[in-house]
Amino acid sequence: MDMLNDTTITEALRNVQDPELHRDIVSLDMVKEIHVDGTAVALKIDLTTPACPLKDVIETDIEKAVQELGATEVDITWGASVRRATPGQQQENLVPGVKNIIAVASGKGGVGKSSVAVNLATSLALEGASVGLLDADITGPNIPQMMGVEGQPSATPEGKIKPLERYGVKVISIQFFVPQGQPIVWRGPLVGGAIQQFLRDVDWGELDYLVVDMPPGTSDAQLTLAQSVPVTGSVLVTTPQDVALSDVEKALNMFERMSVPTLGIVENMSAFICPHCDEPTEIFGRGGAERFAQAHDLHYFGGIPLDMKVRQGGDAGVPAVAQREPGKAAEVMREVARAVAGRVSMQATVEAPTLTIT
Repeated sequence: MDMLNDTTITEALRNVQDPELHRDIVSLDMVKEIHVDGTAVALKIDLTTPACPLKDVIETDIEKAVQELGATEVDITWGASVRRATPGQQQENLVPGVKNIIAVASGKGGVGKSSVAVNLATSLALEGASVGLLDADITGPNIPQMMGVEGQPSATPEGKIKPLERYGVKVISIQFFVPQGQPIVWRGPLVGGAIQQFLRDVDWGELDYLVVDMPPGTSDAQLTLAQSVPVTGSVLVTTPQDVALSDVEKALNMFERMSVPTLGIVENMSAFICPHCDEPTEIFGRGGAERFAQAHDLHYFGGIPLDMKVRQGGDAGVPAVAQREPGKAAEVMREVARAVAGRVSMQATVEAPTLTIT
């Protein structure tokens, strides 16, 4: 009997698991095409995200499984189909083309939350995903400067706001609509209304991920987002020192009360890497976020070192991950983005939570 046919190959691939999702690639509907020509096998495999952090592991396991059937050549064509992790009627109404909403949040200001949001969105776009970036820090918008995008959005024929685009990321911010330097002194209801309008009235199109840069702390903005759309999950940003960790715990508890899953925590400014000797200096302490993650059963995305290129890029409007010569911090940020994408794929396998506020 010929061991190389669609049936035997499919059965063999049932033994290949996605290491993060802990399910086989057949049941996950990742195997799209199988072609057999003698002992040569061609496969079309769709990953659950173009930023899959374990693609190489899956590729090795596929090749081994098919070669054990007698194949001498295994050619894999890769694709990606990001899945909606939080299906829901509200999300369909407000942002019909957005599959996943990721809130980047912190318990306090000054921890580099916006920098993480900018580089997360840009990294996902560089991986091949369709990405939007919503600046929900209405009274302190920094995203336009950090992304190097300026101007005023135009309107579509349907009357929607057309977001500006840079580095493959669609961007919207209140800063596009007010003169530079003019303060935005708004009460909570106005802030909430602006966020809802950016969700409802912006022509986001089809997006795999909408990254939302939240204002620091716990406020009406977070509540508005959670009540308006099903949020796939939050990414918490902190620095190693205790004062930042005590505040990020409040943010964690806030998202838990709003039934928003926390995808994990990232430690920013984990150490300063000397540009002359590469010796790390832990200015703000060591390992605080990792200990916090262990204590609260959270995923730890890693520590982003202090890097002058991040600051320079933020001032110049060039995210660290998009620079011609990215530094160590940019490398870690790319890894963090892949890990976040992986956690979103995992979230897509569970039922979306129901918002409950007490």
